[in-house]
Amino acid sequence: MLGFIVDATYRIKDGRAYVCLFGRLKNGESFLTVNYLRPYFFILEKDLKTASKVDNFEYEKCRYKNFDGEKVVKVVLDIPKDVVEMRKELSEKKIKSYEADIRFVRRFLMDKNIQGYVDIDGDYESNEEVDRYYLEPELKGGKGKVDLKVLSMDIETSPKDEIYSISVVCGDYKKVLIDSNKKLKKAISCKSEEDLLERFFLLLQELDPDIITGWNLIDFDLKVIRKRCKKYEIPFRFGKDFGESRLTIKKGFFDSSTMKATGRQIIDAMDFLRRSFVKLTDYKLDTAAEHFLGEKKLVEFTDKGKEITELFEKNQQKLVDYNLKDSQLVIDILDKSGILDLTIKRSSLTGLLLSEVSGSIASLDSIYLKKLRKRGFVARSVDYNDREERIKGGYVMEPKPGIYDNILVLDFKSLYPSLMRTFNIDPLSFGKKGIKAPNGAIFSKEVGIMPEIIKELFKVREDYRKKKDEIGRYAVKILMNSFFGVMASPACRFYNLDLANGITSFAQFFVKKTAEELKKRGYEVIYSDTDSCFVVGGKDAEKVGKKLEKDMNKFYDKFVKDEYGVKSYLELEYEKCYTKFLMPRLRGKEGGAKKRYAGLVKGKLEITGLEAVRGDWTPLAKKFQIELLGRVFKGENVKKFVSDFILKLKKGKFDDQLVYTKSIRKPLEEYTKITPPHIKAARKLKKFEGRKIQYVLTDKGPEPVDLIKGKLDYKHYLDKQIKPIAESILVFFDLKFDELLTGQRDLFSY
Repeated sequence: MLGFIVDATYRIKDGRAYVCLFGRLKNGESFLTVNYLRPYFFILEKDLKTASKVDNFEYEKCRYKNFDGEKVVKVVLDIPKDVVEMRKELSEKKIKSYEADIRFVRRFLMDKNIQGYVDIDGDYESNEEVDRYYLEPELKGGKGKVDLKVLSMDIETSPKDEIYSISVVCGDYKKVLIDSNKKLKKAISCKSEEDLLERFFLLLQELDPDIITGWNLIDFDLKVIRKRCKKYEIPFRFGKDFGESRLTIKKGFFDSSTMKATGRQIIDAMDFLRRSFVKLTDYKLDTAAEHFLGEKKLVEFTDKGKEITELFEKNQQKLVDYNLKDSQLVIDILDKSGILDLTIKRSSLTGLLLSEVSGSIASLDSIYLKKLRKRGFVARSVDYNDREERIKGGYVMEPKPGIYDNILVLDFKSLYPSLMRTFNIDPLSFGKKGIKAPNGAIFSKEVGIMPEIIKELFKVREDYRKKKDEIGRYAVKILMNSFFGVMASPACRFYNLDLANGITSFAQFFVKKTAEELKKRGYEVIYSDTDSCFVVGGKDAEKVGKKLEKDMNKFYDKFVKDEYGVKSYLELEYEKCYTKFLMPRLRGKEGGAKKRYAGLVKGKLEITGLEAVRGDWTPLAKKFQIELLGRVFKGENVKKFVSDFILKLKKGKFDDQLVYTKSIRKPLEEYTKITPPHIKAARKLKKFEGRKIQYVLTDKGPEPVDLIKGKLDYKHYLDKQIKPIAESILVFFDLKFDELLTGQRDLFSY
């Protein structure tokens, strides 16, 4: 029977370790498989005699070697914690261990070649935890589709964190549990808060979801529920087992709070979205709902705590409707955005659990180590070292600033993965005579593991393309693009700066080579950036772009074969044509600004790196820049527009667009050496909560939007928001911002 693994853990019984896989079967039933496994790792065979004096242990001779070709033996222990202790003892005696840091459950899944989906063969029975309990079944990797059960929840509370209601949406089940004695639509009335909590936990077990989600679920809802459970001595049980679920609250901006619930995944939809590919102005539920669904929350509050209490006391039906809508919005956002589908696909590609797929290092480990073992090798254990040098970045050509017509963008498709595949850049092949990278690193010509992985992923991506599965294609893209960065990280067991720089040195070489060849063919290259070239296309730009794509790929095929004796997998693609294009100058300098440009593609404005697409600039700046660029590209009067815009600003026409939104990455009290404006604003609030602050600049300094006492400082916005944007463009018209204010120059006087 095909199933999807939702959670993987282990249990110790009678001194033996058993791997426990929880999940959902294709037929809709829940399952738990239990398999005995002894944990193990490897040491060098030549260290066996010394190691045996450190402690008693069982070992097995095997055919595996380390990267240097030295034989290893398999050290076999009883329970996972024995590995940690043994590794420490051996380390103290300077004995190297191999793959001793791999988590016990991860080891089991890798050995079985299971990646998300699993085929289960064996007898089963039912128990209190699951529909099907398998003891020692035969397991192997599977393929297919399994529908997971997703439950969305949301709580409404008093200012003192008393729980008024909890909404639950799971499939067709859509109800609100509320502390009430009234008969309400779509609600279950409970006689007290304690009764509400008890009935909620019973409902969880009855609905038996695989995924529990909500908006700001972990840092707020679950934190409050745990607090109220303690008050009433109710078990905080979200998992399938009968133990307490483990809630870990993190305050740092880069760390996410977590919740461990046996047999289920607890996913905070807000955090999920924030860490995904979706960029929003903020990550409030209202903002996400409007972005994905074109919807708003049922009620907009000015003082939520007070107004929720008023609804609870005077209009409980409206509270029920509001509470239920919030849970439904989360389900709809996950569905519409495709983020959950993307995560499931990433799980099936890497073999990681849904909560782990964002871990690039773990992803590479899971994929690479399985293939490494098949070739008869073992990898070293992770040994954290400080990075002594920085990785070399991609090549960025000095831009030629100006306003252009018909700029072609020629872009290398998946440049780093293609280079790794072409030149056999791989941890196992590193240092072996064959191909020499521009930085001096050498790689064997015998096909390595990384090129093999990339080849397979390219095939998977092509299959997704044929099926028109864009989410699947994106999952593959994320995974392939992560490999380079992972090998440049000291936290990775395959960390090798020479190897990583081998990739970037090849990238720099071929981007430069592309520009040189284009110039030889008579084309002007105005900019190159990491994997792209910007070329003046002339009148027949579309035709020229397609021709250059074909000609350059023929050139690479021959060049790589002649110079390196290998097949080229490099592919230069004619991506698009900017019919109008602006490459701005650096402020106060003649040179161009790297990674900053804008242009029209099929009449649509595209902006890269400029203020209009950066989160640390005000809506005013974005509006001004977009409208100014529009006039430049249409050949309209720039001078009049800028003058009129300044006048409107001074008259207060844009007051609602002067708000800065900034992230706060640590507790306010930890800002001691320097106090930035957004921290000053946040400290003026009686109580600041969240990770972002919205503020404006007034004659009293930075002030939070909820507590503005001063007059708006228009001079600040002119000098710091409007002027820098204007000057980067006005320079091409021989105009200066300050002169426009006094009307000294006419737009066409030059």
